[in-house]
Amino acid sequence: MKKVVILLCVACIVVVSCNTEEQKVESTNPFFSEYNTPFQVPPFEDIKIEYYMPAFERGMTEHKEEVTKIINSTEKATFENTIEALDNAGEILGKVATVFFNEAGINTNDELDSLQMVIAPILAAHGDEIRLNPTFFKRIKEVYDSRDELGLNAEQLFILENQYKGLARNGAELDSANKEELKIINQKLSVLTVQFEQNDLAEAYRFKLVIENEADLAGLPESVRDAGAAAANAEGLEGKWVYTTKRPSMYPFLQYSAQRDLREKLYMAYTNRGNHDDDKDNKEIVAKIMKLRVERANLLGYKTHAHLTLEPRMARTPDKAIALLDQLMEAALPIAKSEAKQMQAVIDKEGGNFKLASWDWWYYAEKIRMEKYNLDENEVRPYFKLDNVRDGAFWVAKQLYGITFTPINNIPLPHPDAQAFEVKDADGSHLSVLYMDFHPRESKGGGAWCGGYRDHHFEKGKEIMPVITVVCNFTKPAGDTPSLLSMDEVSTLFHEFGHALDGMFSQTTYQSGFIAWDFVELPSQIMEHWVTEPEVLKQYAKHYQTGEVIPEALVNKMDAASKFNQGFVNVEVLAASLLDLAYHTIEKPINIDVAKFEKEYLKSIGLIPEIESRYRSTYFGHIINGYDAGYYSYTWAAVLDHDAYEAFKENGIFDKETASRFRTAILEKNGIENAMEMFVNFRGREPIIDPLLKNRGLN
Repeated sequence: MKKVVILLCVACIVVVSCNTEEQKVESTNPFFSEYNTPFQVPPFEDIKIEYYMPAFERGMTEHKEEVTKIINSTEKATFENTIEALDNAGEILGKVATVFFNEAGINTNDELDSLQMVIAPILAAHGDEIRLNPTFFKRIKEVYDSRDELGLNAEQLFILENQYKGLARNGAELDSANKEELKIINQKLSVLTVQFEQNDLAEAYRFKLVIENEADLAGLPESVRDAGAAAANAEGLEGKWVYTTKRPSMYPFLQYSAQRDLREKLYMAYTNRGNHDDDKDNKEIVAKIMKLRVERANLLGYKTHAHLTLEPRMARTPDKAIALLDQLMEAALPIAKSEAKQMQAVIDKEGGNFKLASWDWWYYAEKIRMEKYNLDENEVRPYFKLDNVRDGAFWVAKQLYGITFTPINNIPLPHPDAQAFEVKDADGSHLSVLYMDFHPRESKGGGAWCGGYRDHHFEKGKEIMPVITVVCNFTKPAGDTPSLLSMDEVSTLFHEFGHALDGMFSQTTYQSGFIAWDFVELPSQIMEHWVTEPEVLKQYAKHYQTGEVIPEALVNKMDAASKFNQGFVNVEVLAASLLDLAYHTIEKPINIDVAKFEKEYLKSIGLIPEIESRYRSTYFGHIINGYDAGYYSYTWAAVLDHDAYEAFKENGIFDKETASRFRTAILEKNGIENAMEMFVNFRGREPIIDPLLKNRGLN
């Protein structure tokens, strides 16, 4: 008995200690109160790792209680007491999830990685418990069936229709046994997705090309050498040079390095990310994801995963998306083959006793660019100082829409590297907070994206303004040299800024929005068209040392070379887009040999060995988290953005009326109106492909 008493006492002490700690965390947890910060942005510096799980738990509990109250109401289901009430539910869950997943993308660590693995299946189960609740769907259906009697406006009708059809498409009408099977699949997919992403991030910094002999830097411009030295110093490797598989580091090396063996070593490390048959290998994970997606699609009554996901998009079916990609591949592949022949001729002329390989492409493309157009990209880069390019994007937005950007000091930042701006509309009213986070770090995901901490909506009649974030991975300043961008990186900044404008101008009343995924790149890609307009270049393309505006002769050379290497540029993206759809048009659950599947498929579409797919399966993050059966969207949207930009060219690239129409028809309505209707309202007709073919030199 004495022993039992002692154990009980210890248990009591533990419980008291835990409760005390929980109370302490709860009293200081910023997710449990209104943000007392400028513009009510998240208080990033005050958010500790131990705050996330309690906030997720309380958020899910409160969300479930709110939803249960709504769906069990004895009142007749209306838009206000059902759809609008659901839109307002889950405040704490929304707050913590937004911060957590943004933070996991820009500044992760072992603790966040572990927490992601824990929370992913829990959140998936929470969502399914609501979405697959028959009473929940019944109430939504009641509102949908009586929609003609409710006097709803166009936005409300659009949201209601998509809410209802989305639930039906994703299992709301399944029987209870199949719903349970669907829940299991969704939870498995949530975990596998996190595993893939964490492996990919780890692999991005796993390989480092360390150069110790200065002779091995042959061909590299001073800026690329300086970047390599800075990277080495950061690793504690003073006196050496380091290059990684991150694109800002890798591409300049491939472009200029005269050391073919080192180009091969770096490029092969890149193309084999996640493909080493070890604990970071993604082949089995990709295979499991694809099999589960087929199982889910079949369970939901769809032929393939692509048929499921494309149904609410502009393309509607995978056949239409594939038809567009095939049309462009047919035009681009012969051009790419011709480019490869030109490069092989240079190799032969120089006495090189080898066949052009994929790791040679950037190097010989640069040589031919110099020979044909006397254009050395390294000659252009000094005119693209990062801060100037950013301000150039701001200037374009001001000319088009009258908006202004003012730096904000003393505001919480999602990371110390981030910048913050207040965006004001033409009338001086507050429009948005914009964060920009430009440089790579080991805790940050690769690539570039635009996200948000808050969307535009209304709460209890009060307008809530958006908080947007643009994230990139541009080379850091090195020594006295600031961050200088390549032409592609300049386009990337304008591209992500276009997404930001879409978020800032949003006029959605509710947080529920339904954007056609193959339309989502129109607002971003159209901004890229202003990048090389002479009038725009004069504003931002200024030499970082002299302040000299980029010379007209150099601009003319850039324009002359604008269609250079377009075979490669188009083919590598089209190959990746087709590979994505090949995976997602598999009709039956099978155990895929990922390496074999990829190799055989790319060969079947005629991809030449000198060009790799833009992404290999083991690091094709787009199709694992968000762009599944949707990487074609960049190409689909390219038809839209080239045609839309013709309207600006017809009326003047800064024509106020055209810009106003684009803002009101596209940017303000994105997510609350049918995609084709938005385009027609702007352009006056449906899109045509001719401008795309012309601008890319494919006609």
